[in-house]
Parts: sequence; C-alpha cells; structure tokens
Amino acid sequence: MQASYKKIGIVGAGAMGRGIAQISAQAGSVVMLMDAQPGAAEKARDAICAQWDKLLEKGRLDADLASACKARLVFASTLNDLADCDLVIEAIVERLDVKQTLFAELESLVSPHTVLVSNTSSLSVTAIAAALKHPERFAGYHFFNPVPLMKVVEVIAGLKTSAAVCSALADYARQMGHTPVQAQDTPGFIVNHAGRGYGTEALRIVGEGIADFATIDRILRDQAGFKLGPFELLDLTGLDVSHPVMESIYHQYYEEDRYRPSVITAQRLAGGMLGRKTGEGFYRYADGVIQTPAETPAPHVADMPPVWVSPRAARRSELLQLLTNLGANIETGVSASPQALMLVAPLGFDITTVAVVERLDPARTVGIDMLMDDATTRRRVLATNPVTRIDMRQAAHALFARDGKAVSVIRDSGGFVTQRVIATIVNIASDICQQGICSPKDLDTAVTLGLGYPMGPLALGNLCGPTNILEVLFNMQTVYGDQRYRPSPWLRRRGAIGLSLLHEES
Repeated sequence: MQASYKKIGIVGAGAMGRGIAQISAQAGSVVMLMDAQPGAAEKARDAICAQWDKLLEKGRLDADLASACKARLVFASTLNDLADCDLVIEAIVERLDVKQTLFAELESLVSPHTVLVSNTSSLSVTAIAAALKHPERFAGYHFFNPVPLMKVVEVIAGLKTSAAVCSALADYARQMGHTPVQAQDTPGFIVNHAGRGYGTEALRIVGEGIADFATIDRILRDQAGFKLGPFELLDLTGLDVSHPVMESIYHQYYEEDRYRPSVITAQRLAGGMLGRKTGEGFYRYADGVIQTPAETPAPHVADMPPVWVSPRAARRSELLQLLTNLGANIETGVSASPQALMLVAPLGFDITTVAVVERLDPARTVGIDMLMDDATTRRRVLATNPVTRIDMRQAAHALFARDGKAVSVIRDSGGFVTQRVIATIVNIASDICQQGICSPKDLDTAVTLGLGYPMGPLALGNLCGPTNILEVLFNMQTVYGDQRYRPSPWLRRRGAIGLSLLHEES
C-alpha cells in the first residue's frame, strides 16, 4: 500500500520527532528530519537506524524493509528543504509563540496543498493556526511517547480545520500502525483531559488523611485493575511533567474545581522529588527498584463476634453470600445484638454519616466497599469511623482475610478510594461526551491505549453500573457540599434510567 503522504517533513529531532520519523518511514513515506540544533537531525537519524537494526536482530523487521526504511530517512539542514513535502509535522518546544513563528515561515515555503500539523499536547490548535493564511489545512496530530509503542494518535480539528484534512490524517495514522481518534480543540484534548480523574482525585484522598500513597496504589491496582497506582504512575512520568499539565488544564478551564491541582505535587516538585528520574518521589528507588513499605498483616482474632449487615448495604445479597463463604456467624434480626459487628456498604457516604443516619452504634460499625463485584477483585477495602473499637476493626479485618484475599483498612473521611476515583473518572469522561469533544467510542479507545487503563472510562462505568456511579456522585456532592462531584448532565440522563454509558444518542 502506498503511503497517503509520499514525502513528509518533521521539525524537531527529539524523542517525539524521532518516534514519528521511525513509524512514518516504516509506513512508506520519504521522511525529511530537521532540527534547528546543529547535528541533532544526523544524530537522530543514526539512533533511528540503530533501532531498526535491533528490530532486525529480533526478527521483528525483515532485511529488505529495514534497508528501505533507512533509504527513506534523510535529514534536512533548513526549512527550505521541506518545501516539496506533502505533510509537515512539528514536534518542538511547547511554546505558542515559537510554534506560531515556525508555521508562519513554513506556510510561506510549502505548496498550497501541503498539510501542516502540530504534535502539541497542551496548546490550542486554533491558537497556533490563528496567524496562518490557510488555517483549514492545519490540525493537531498528537502522538504519545514512546511513539512506536503507544499505538494511538489524537487527530485534533481547530475551528477552521477542513474535515478532509482530519480524515486523511486518520488514514495515515492507520498506515503507520496506529489507531486514530478524532477530537475537538479543547484543553487536554481527549487523553490528558480524561486522565485528570485518576491522579488528581487520589491526591485529594491523601490530602484528607484517608490513606497513604502505597495503600491507595494497592487498592486501585488490586480492586479496580489498574496496572499502576496513581502515585506509581506520577513517579514514572515525573512531577516536572505531570504537575504542569495539571496546572495548565486547570487554568485553561478557568479554574474549574474538578481539575484543581494539589499542593502535594507542587511541594514535591519544588523540592526536587520528581519520581524515578531523581531516585525519590512518592516512593524511594534503590538502583531503579521501587522501595514499597510493607503491608499490615491481618490480625489473629480468637473470638469472632457475630456479624449483622445493614439492610441498606450495596450488593447486600452478595455480601451475605461472601460472609457465609467466609464462615461468619450472621445475625438476621431487624437490629443487631449488643455483641455484633455491624457492617455497612454505602455508595458515596462515609461510615460516620451512615451510622448516624441508620442509628447504628458507631463503635461497632465498619464499612466495606462493594462497588465492584468481589469475585473480580484481588483486594477488599474496609473503612472505620473515628470511634470504631479496635476489637471490631480487627475482627472485620481478620474475617475478610480468611480466604487469603488482601484487605486494606482505611480511615473515615469522604468515601471509599475506588468509589471516588472511578466515579470521578467516569464523570469527567461523561463531561467530555457532553461537550462533544469526541465520540464515546473514541474516548474509551484513546484512554485505554494512551493511559493503559484496564478499560475505557465509560466501559468502567458500565462495569460498576451507571446508577451506582451516579449515586456515589450525588451522595458525595450532597453530604460534603463539594461541586467537584456534581454529575455531568450526560451521565445524569443515563444513570437515572440505567442506560449504558456507551450508548450513542440518535
């Protein structure tokens, strides 16, 4: 198959430019690689050719294709060398003025039919194109690092971008072996916008003293299925990258509460605790290996109290079956006996509020998170309130660890970790759909491929149940008076009647 663009230019020979050059040459395009720094393009070409040699050694690339790719990759010494390119991709510093100056010069050199695109991750595509005479041929083309491995690219239309240009760029992305997703020009586009719910909400939970970094990471890995916990991910990315993105999207959305950055990351950034790259972040790293604090083992309880389950508990029948499987002595009366451990399973409420509303003895009340199906998780999460007795806390911990499944016990404040994080992720994703930034399908595809989530945000909402997600948000907003948890209208319409979040409106 012949490449959509026979000859392309790439301005910027850093990590992103190199990755884009590699997959473009593999797609069959002649690639002109240019960088303003003397010798940078030549150095980048050597590095890309070395990468093809490694792929050849591993049998992932045949000799003829490797030779053809090398022949198609050349370096340009000036922008004038890019004059006859069909497509020019910019991958330089994230500064609006620098990009605008570059594209104004390129527009004066290339043909009227040449497509111009920016690999910007955070700047407005419309703003970059504002000074161009022909903004209709300009678009955002956002790849992710490392480009050859991250198989998604956001195709972003500015206000005046031609639909035909976006369609052609999507076709070219497929020829490069990537999955294109179409996005409107809004802060963070799809992936960086949708990603606000994970780390930002986890930082709020730490800030409220509910649990520490390691506990939150364990919960979201083992209970919700994420490959990395939010603090492991922040350490991997580096706070010098992550915190400015948080601030940028927050300010671009005019200080919208749900995107508010955390003082925790600001302080650590100021102190140089950036993550893996500095040997210390939320965790310490010895020779690159993460040092994780030991987990508190389950206590031994000789005399287990009987267990009473609130009639308002979420997934109550499943919880009762779980207790039966664990060998608990279950009380079935309307109220608990004076000796019983009292279990509640709220959605969006803290344990203190539930004990008060249901007129339960808070000293014997412990909560369990039942948002997720217990059979699909590798961890159970319990929560105490400020006056829960230590014997009741230990009894609950020991009971739910009887079958060997890990158990975390968190402090009472503002709901369970998984409930808050997943509800926030789903709510922000729903708001993206409400704004028409992209289709629900493209949203889930982009986030799954771009962030490595176990599934897309909307699929995650379907797994937990739209009505359950909506209940968590309504309760969080009502009890705590926090507008960060106000449900998106798009989610409200579906959650109110139990529609699938991936259902497309006609």
